[in-house]
Amino acid sequence: MPATPAAYTQASPQTVVLSGAWTASGLGNIAPGLDTLIWAAGTTVVIDGAGISAFDTAGAWLVQRLLQSTHDGGVTCQVVHLEERFARLLEAVSRLYAEQAVHPAPPVQPTLSVLQQMGRSAVSTAEEAASLLSFVGEVTVSLARSLAHPKRLRWRPVLFNIRTAGFDALPIVGLLAFLLGVVVTYQGASQLRQYGANIFVADLVGVSMLREFAPLITAIIVAGRSGSSYAAQIGTMAVTEEIDAMRTLGINPQEMLVLPKVIALMIALPLLTVFADGLGVFGGMVMARQQLGVSNTDFLDRLVKAVVTSTVLTGLGKAPVFAGIIAMVGCHQGFRTKGGADSVGRQTTRSVVQAIFFVIVADGLFSIAFSALDL
Repeated sequence: MPATPAAYTQASPQTVVLSGAWTASGLGNIAPGLDTLIWAAGTTVVIDGAGISAFDTAGAWLVQRLLQSTHDGGVTCQVVHLEERFARLLEAVSRLYAEQAVHPAPPVQPTLSVLQQMGRSAVSTAEEAASLLSFVGEVTVSLARSLAHPKRLRWRPVLFNIRTAGFDALPIVGLLAFLLGVVVTYQGASQLRQYGANIFVADLVGVSMLREFAPLITAIIVAGRSGSSYAAQIGTMAVTEEIDAMRTLGINPQEMLVLPKVIALMIALPLLTVFADGLGVFGGMVMARQQLGVSNTDFLDRLVKAVVTSTVLTGLGKAPVFAGIIAMVGCHQGFRTKGGADSVGRQTTRSVVQAIFFVIVADGLFSIAFSALDL
């Protein structure tokens, strides 16, 4: 037999009798009618639940809302003749209702239009750019202060970062540089063979590796390897409030955490670039012998003629700039970490993306400048 739908009857101005199944399936459209009930302020209203045949959380929530509405209107309300099991459920729902009133759910964010999203993204990007510029200024001031007083520099962290960012990165940098030289030679071999210009593979490998590929691939590897490490390390310290503790003790976080990383990376990255130059040229020489029949002696003789001093210096001159970009971006994103562990991961990812982006932009600007200077 189907359950009797929920109903209510106002037996008197101060009495409401509830009946039927006050469940999710039995309530129907009864809620708007309950909202129209009017009570005189200062009176006592009695809700009689003797006629309720079924009761669940939906019905209990509706009854609790009725009780709350009478309370807000200055009316005293009480529920009588309710079965014990129904009364326990109503009491549990009332506690949840009170807890929600104390800790309301966060408001639902309205859906933004495309134009609003673009505006917020632009404002966020401008704010982050201003923050990065301010951070670079603070680090520059700290560096100038440390250079004026060399005893303030902490050389042990500098040497430690040279080892972690430089020496420990030699295997991966050497392997990828060697493979890149192999790929460049392999791709150029088919074209050079058509014109009988096999020997010019030395020009192709030497100029491309020493001028562009070696410093760029080294910077990208270091950005993913060391830049992310800087962001994660400082971000974890920010989350655990270690940086705030350092400021409380009067220790400058830039001098303690940032300067050793910047100085170490500006020393290590040029050295890694030289190592990548050698391995890249060696990989090209090995592939030139296999694919084009160019002996090692002929390759090196042509390489010395094709590569001039400016070519080597052009590639090496980019490395300190790339190092400064990677260290600054990684440390800046670490200092911007707020909240918990999820923020550390988010800022670490952002540091890698931004560092690689700025490195490629800087490389493009270098290319434009060197072209204008005819280098």
